Amino acid sequence: MMGLVDQPVSLSSMKIRTIFLSVLLCFSCQAFAGDGELPLIPLPVQAVPQAGQLTIGPGTVIRVVPSDAAALRVAHALSDLLAHSGGPTLAVVTEPAANDDPAIVIRRRTDAAVTQAEGYTLDVTSKEASIVARDESGLYYGAVSLWQLFTAHASGTTATVPAVRIDDWPRFGWRGLMIDSARHMQSVADIERMVDQMALHKLNTLHWHLTDDQGWRIEIKRYPELTRTGAWRTPPEAGKEGTPTRYGGFYTQEQIRQVVAYASARHITIVPELDMPGHAQAAVAAYPQFGVTGRRPSVSVDWGVNPYLYNVDEPTVHFLEGVLDEVMALFPSRYIHLGGDEAIKDQWEASADVQAKMHALGLEHPEQMQSWLMGRLGQYLQNHGRRLIGWDEILEGGVPGDAAVMSWRGTSGIQKAIQAGHDVVVAPDPFLYFDYVQSTRADETAGRLPMQTLQNVYAFEVVPQGLAPGQAKRILGAQANVWSEHMPSAAHLQHAIFPRLDALAEMVWTPAEKRSWSGFLARLPAQLTRYRQQGIGYADSAFAVTIDVDRVQALTSGKALVTLSNQVGSGTIHYTLDGTPPVSGSPVYAAPFTVTLPTTVKAATLTPSGTVLADARERILDVPQLRTIAGNELTACPSEHIDEMRAQPTPDATSLSPVYNVNVFDSCRRTPPLPLDPIRAVVVDIARLPRNVALAHDARLIVRRHASSVHGELEIRVDRCDGPEVSVTNLPDPKSSPRRFELTAALPPLRGAHTLCLLLTASPEDPYYGVTTLRLQQTTEQP
Repeated sequence: MMGLVDQPVSLSSMKIRTIFLSVLLCFSCQAFAGDGELPLIPLPVQAVPQAGQLTIGPGTVIRVVPSDAAALRVAHALSDLLAHSGGPTLAVVTEPAANDDPAIVIRRRTDAAVTQAEGYTLDVTSKEASIVARDESGLYYGAVSLWQLFTAHASGTTATVPAVRIDDWPRFGWRGLMIDSARHMQSVADIERMVDQMALHKLNTLHWHLTDDQGWRIEIKRYPELTRTGAWRTPPEAGKEGTPTRYGGFYTQEQIRQVVAYASARHITIVPELDMPGHAQAAVAAYPQFGVTGRRPSVSVDWGVNPYLYNVDEPTVHFLEGVLDEVMALFPSRYIHLGGDEAIKDQWEASADVQAKMHALGLEHPEQMQSWLMGRLGQYLQNHGRRLIGWDEILEGGVPGDAAVMSWRGTSGIQKAIQAGHDVVVAPDPFLYFDYVQSTRADETAGRLPMQTLQNVYAFEVVPQGLAPGQAKRILGAQANVWSEHMPSAAHLQHAIFPRLDALAEMVWTPAEKRSWSGFLARLPAQLTRYRQQGIGYADSAFAVTIDVDRVQALTSGKALVTLSNQVGSGTIHYTLDGTPPVSGSPVYAAPFTVTLPTTVKAATLTPSGTVLADARERILDVPQLRTIAGNELTACPSEHIDEMRAQPTPDATSLSPVYNVNVFDSCRRTPPLPLDPIRAVVVDIARLPRNVALAHDARLIVRRHASSVHGELEIRVDRCDGPEVSVTNLPDPKSSPRRFELTAALPPLRGAHTLCLLLTASPEDPYYGVTTLRLQQTTEQP
């Protein structure tokens, strides 16, 4: 029977298979979450529970061999981690054990059982915790696992950790996160805080996006105008209603060295990205002679695809090589990312000089011109011992065989790149794009739509089906991308990244066959507790309770059938109807229930032990509230082209709310069915939003509606969005009216429930209009 314990068992399938074993290990298995899951993320490759437990407290020491500098560094890192988490400050000692006091032993061994790079063995007994690995990274990740066990079982500065043997190593060598500092810039402290979290998730690559149309964020001493001019932009409506007159900044070379060293100490490599040949407007604004037209644009305030490209003449190539010289001096990474994405070739096609260059080189189309430029710069990197990596557009005209490809346009580019002989980093839109919102809740922050939930991320598989084993080896790993157009603050960034980073971490570390969504959910509460202890503002969208009623039925009958749910269908939902916050002793939701209006429903998701998984949500159920429809409840009208975002009031607004759902191609929004029998008007609370999305060739897809008045109209149609209007109300003058305003639109008598379509006839050159709320009124008079 003991053989059941001796044999390695995959953690995702590990069960207490007999009553005897359950009794034998009861005191240690209580420390495992859910169905025998250790409270670890990412899930280890192998974990075997053992009899006993180890108490780690102020008297524990961390013991290393004096000659092992790597183990010594990891020992101090572990001591710091525990201390910063409210645990004890453990002494690091190098002398032999003098007594039987508990100890943590950290040592490198070339004959270690775990032979994979970055792998480790963590063996916890009743006497000691031993971390063994062949390399320093493996020791560090073993220390992280022990830290997670400690924090999951801590009481003050002491924790009783279950005895367990873990043999663990990563699935992929590239486990990354991309942070965009060009659109919105993070402080050095914010970047370092994100590095800390990456390390605690066993991620090892920070892809740092440092230049784009909207800002140049890295100091290049040879070309000071890149930061003197290119690092700053003038926001739309600058100075109006609190909008800053100037936005920008950059990282000095001293700051970059600091961040690189900080990351290296946590076993994270920073791969810098300088985008080219497109997304170059900020650089061209600084040095117009390196652009195509020779004219100086402003640094862009528009997200999306802008037209400015680098030139392809020799002075421009030498300029880019000079920039790369300083970049390589700052970043020791093997890979340097040169972008290559979304470079529309209009300027090249219109330039006689560029066309002459193509003819001289024997090139037939501009994609080959881009590949020639990438090839020149790739060779320059190779001559300096570095390697080019770029977005998957670099494949279109051919690219040097030693270049690596970052596949972002869905997953089709993965196989294409591999078949062309390139290594690949998997980073597809939308699956691993954390700028998509995590839910469509009213309290969700700004971002792109449709939503990419925690479960969507967890379900993604890095290796596409159909790849042969030899081809699959070309996949270096995967990363999530965090584009910052809608993330001007650290709070926005944290909300977008966490806890989806946990799903990513497990995806790139844990073998695919061992991953389990239910097991992940069982281990996640311990991680959310760590976030709260560390002050990480994670999104609780996955567990937040939706309080749903049939609006038509409730307004018609005066009673509401209430349904409570959360996104993941996990945890225990508690609710109250008396206005008090729900706690573990509050009623447990089991089935829909009926309430009489007016009633206030509050609900929260908790674990069985009472740990809060999502803060309480509230919904007031009365006639005024049910006749008020939030803007996020309105959906895009049926259209051939829908590209939605949750936009902020201004591009650089740092508040988390309000946000407005906008389809960049069509202004039409549609309500859910509404009971309109007594209703004679709708009051629409509208916000005027800067139209700062550059669509390039896709601008032709914008639906254009004729405006009869100077500033356009709000039209309302019933049921059919392409039907006749039943109400037309003129929009106010944007120059003389506030950014947010109300319009009251009269409705004809209507019986029963109907959908309303709201259309704005303003031209595509005018601002976007976002709906804050729509209220139903029984009179056409202003309230």
